[in-house]
Amino acid sequence: MSWEAWFTLAVVILTVALMITERYPPSVVMLAAVIVLFLAGVIDASQAFIGFSSEAPIIIAGLYVLAGAAEATGAMGMLANWLGRDRGERRNLMRLLATTAGFSSIMNNTTVVAAVAPPVVDWARRQRLSPSRYLMPTSFAALLAGLVTAIGTSTNITVSGQMVQAGMAPIAFFEMTKVGLPVAVIGVVVVVVTLPWLLPRRKDAFEEISDDAREYVVQMQVTDGPVDGKTVEEAGLRHLQGVFLVEVERDGDRIAPVTPDERLEAGDRLTFAGNVEMVIDLQKMRGLQSTEQQHFDLGDAGMGQRFFEAVIGVTSSLVGETLKDADFRARYNGAVVAIHRDGERVAGKLGSVVLRSGDVLVVLADPAFRRTWGRRSDFLAIAPLGGTNPIRTRKAWWVYLVGLAIVLLAGIDALPLVKLAVAAPLVLLAFKILSPSEARQSIDLNVIVLIAAAFGLGAAVSESGLAEQIANLFVTVLGGFGARGALLAIFLATMLLTTLISHNAAAILMCSIGFATAAGFGIDARPFAIAIAVAASTDFLTPVGYQTNTMVMGLGGYRFTDFAKVGFPISISVIVVANLVIPLFWPLAPA
Repeated sequence: MSWEAWFTLAVVILTVALMITERYPPSVVMLAAVIVLFLAGVIDASQAFIGFSSEAPIIIAGLYVLAGAAEATGAMGMLANWLGRDRGERRNLMRLLATTAGFSSIMNNTTVVAAVAPPVVDWARRQRLSPSRYLMPTSFAALLAGLVTAIGTSTNITVSGQMVQAGMAPIAFFEMTKVGLPVAVIGVVVVVVTLPWLLPRRKDAFEEISDDAREYVVQMQVTDGPVDGKTVEEAGLRHLQGVFLVEVERDGDRIAPVTPDERLEAGDRLTFAGNVEMVIDLQKMRGLQSTEQQHFDLGDAGMGQRFFEAVIGVTSSLVGETLKDADFRARYNGAVVAIHRDGERVAGKLGSVVLRSGDVLVVLADPAFRRTWGRRSDFLAIAPLGGTNPIRTRKAWWVYLVGLAIVLLAGIDALPLVKLAVAAPLVLLAFKILSPSEARQSIDLNVIVLIAAAFGLGAAVSESGLAEQIANLFVTVLGGFGARGALLAIFLATMLLTTLISHNAAAILMCSIGFATAAGFGIDARPFAIAIAVAASTDFLTPVGYQTNTMVMGLGGYRFTDFAKVGFPISISVIVVANLVIPLFWPLAPA
């Protein structure tokens, strides 16, 4: 191999390693890798930044806005009414998965799950069912349905962009339906049949708090002593690690939220929420004495306060930080009273816990917390404890009309998908379905930058000769198995890589290798592209390969191994069905 190929291989390995550690946002890692390859002379400027002029990021950004409008207008709020009463677990699952799949076939599945998960959690709790039985299937249905159309998942759009770059026609709107529909239908059936047997019932954060609310809430009374006459700040009650002063009750009146300069008086009843160990420390403070615990409603924590579950995303600035270092209370105007990780509550001093992606923070905050932070990159999803009334407005019909227009016009090739993707936000803004700030917040810039930068890394893998070398290895090893064997190998390699790094990054890297492998066998590369699109969009084995899995892991209280147990039979069905169907519609014929 040339030095360029060896250098590119080293950069790719380092990029994958850094993305696995999650120490830095994937978009930053990918962009840094491309810049290094550009500075080293492996690729020129046009190759390094070709993704930023590609249609793929533009289309994905436009669809993010459409999905954001669906969430803001309550277009997906029909879910709770559609589910209705409890009809038995498997019948509940069929109704839930059919609805989720319908939205996910034309909208970004991450946004769909973020919008659908809170009402599903609320519905399950009202029916006295465990949300853990429904959240993982919701994520899996969104992934499966994303294969049905060209815009169902960002991976399809990304692979289509790679195909255009390689001189092939882009994926037609319903082209993926030939393989995506049978894969999705069979996958959903497998979920409904096997999940009740394979998945243990898990307790989520809300259930654990409800089991023993005294671990989180305590009342103290101000006595004649050091605290009497001092402000909250002066009494040292403002910056207690892991404990939050919810309200002050004085002569029958409640003061909430409590400001730092609120002056305390003897007889005041102070309600604190926090970690049990910190509450014990609080009880040792001079000037305060414990009172009898009053009833504390977790759905309505007090005047102007309520609890939320917030799932930390991979690109969140909180990853790798502690609550203390991030100055969480001042930044988000809320206090974390519990942290859940891998289905269990994290013990110890919460302020010193280093946060990870997928962690669920039980936050006591102002009711506006979800509205303020729900569309920011710090949290994948925010679900209010105690339920919330879904937003339902007449503007939701605009979302249905715009979505239907995209499906019809793209389906008959009346307009290029990129034009429809940029026209949709203009229509939504023109009719004030979304405000400019809401539209901007709907777009996940980290994903856009990641995909655009990954195009440059893919160009380096191809231009340096690395893709050709790896393809030659595939041809040599798999020559006896023929083109079908090579297709299966590329499919499995893509699925494996997706469990380690971002699905879009995995797809772009494997496109370079897959196209070169097809050339080595002297066959058309299109079936390899379709196989990569399917494989990169269907990670059911881990909670880290796809954001929707990370999102529901925390909300459902799942453990890492739960995904492997439930996801294994689904993965097998996807592998078998896809590798049988793809050669039927995209023959492995000479190029």
